[in-house]
Amino acid sequence: MIALSLQSIAEAVSGTLHLPDDSTPAQTVVSGSVHTDSRDVTSGSIFVAKPGAVTDGHLFAPSAVERGAALLIVERVLDLPVPQIVVRDVVTALGALASRVVSLVRSDGKLKIVAVTGSNGKTTTKNLLREIFTRVGPTVAARGSFNNQVGAPMTMLEVTRDTEYLVVEMGASGVGSIARLIDLVRPDIGIVLTVGLAHAGVFGGLDATVRTKSEMVTGLRETDVAVLNADDPRVAGMSAATRARVVFFGEYGDAVVRAAGVRTSRAGTTFDLSLASGESSPVSFRVLGEHHVTNALAAAATADAIGVPLATIVAALESVERAERWRMEVLGGRDGVTIINDAYNASPDSMIAALKTLAQIAEPGARTIAVLGEMAELGALTGEEHDRVGLLAVRLNISQVVVVGREARRMHISTINEGSWDGESAYVDTADEAFILLQTLIQPGDTVLVKSSNSAGLRFLGDRLGDLFS
Repeated sequence: MIALSLQSIAEAVSGTLHLPDDSTPAQTVVSGSVHTDSRDVTSGSIFVAKPGAVTDGHLFAPSAVERGAALLIVERVLDLPVPQIVVRDVVTALGALASRVVSLVRSDGKLKIVAVTGSNGKTTTKNLLREIFTRVGPTVAARGSFNNQVGAPMTMLEVTRDTEYLVVEMGASGVGSIARLIDLVRPDIGIVLTVGLAHAGVFGGLDATVRTKSEMVTGLRETDVAVLNADDPRVAGMSAATRARVVFFGEYGDAVVRAAGVRTSRAGTTFDLSLASGESSPVSFRVLGEHHVTNALAAAATADAIGVPLATIVAALESVERAERWRMEVLGGRDGVTIINDAYNASPDSMIAALKTLAQIAEPGARTIAVLGEMAELGALTGEEHDRVGLLAVRLNISQVVVVGREARRMHISTINEGSWDGESAYVDTADEAFILLQTLIQPGDTVLVKSSNSAGLRFLGDRLGDLFS
């Protein structure tokens, strides 16, 4: 974090500063990293004692002090010999501190802020933007999927006076959640990738999802840029709800940043990239799956709007080998067996895209195996959408389906009902059972997709299979 006095931090978070003794003045400067996990604290850090669903961060404050924390942000005074700022709500305080830090850095005039949201592809697009921007200036981007009311501010707090580009990933837990993040960071460019059924059960339906994702662009100013997916009608329609200049990306419609000649193989996807200026270039994009072209276009459109040269954009896109850990991650290789571990998350849209990729990249005559777990947070649509995935697996002629977990069992039933398969769809209760079964099913030359929501834990099954065939 940038250097701030204890008093300045207290004012930023509307808290009360408590000093351990007279030897520590309120103007003492703190410039260490900010953490909510005491295990990450180092000398000079700020520890934010965040209450959690299972435990309470205040219980770990002594450990943070032992590790060298210079300041605690807490909801009650603790009997510890370090400065403490007491606030009503530490999560709100974390956001307020992040907002103040970004505002101070931005006042120097060189910081550009990009925010990205969407039902699918946020983390991949954020990673692509980081790769592009780091080639032209100091860049901060979220680690992993730091995209909620805690993760996004934690990313913002990593900026320094030298930072030129900040990329903030914004997830949503319901109507108003993206708007709150927008108020904290005030991006110059807001990206909306897709609107799908991911978390539809949490939001209360697709219409509520559209309203929530629209918050990305309704909060933009006239001088800002809204980067919108022309191929998703729900996203494209958001152009009417923003004051910002709109840049469309996609393969069709009103896209001014466009991909043409898209071709998918086991080596990745190739396409011809065209920018709004009319410049164009072929791209060999090694991230597996045609659906990731959407994310590449969003990153290209954003970088182009900021003024990054086409050659730099293309070089960055071509340097990225995987979307992210557990996202279309290619493992294995022994005996010609390819494991695609895509089990960090799953919505109906991403599940369909992954199955289509599996069917597309298989060598002629080679077998394909889909290991599928539940798609979480779909609410009343759960049964219907799991049925739809099972039907698609049959229609894509996937050689073998293995369904894991009771929450996903309807996929197995729908594959049987659709295909009348003799053993070509199997069901097991646990990932351990699936691992045992797959050791007998996988043959040389097979391509195996492992896909589920994070909660199903199949990403670890994918890792085990990758190790087995490495």
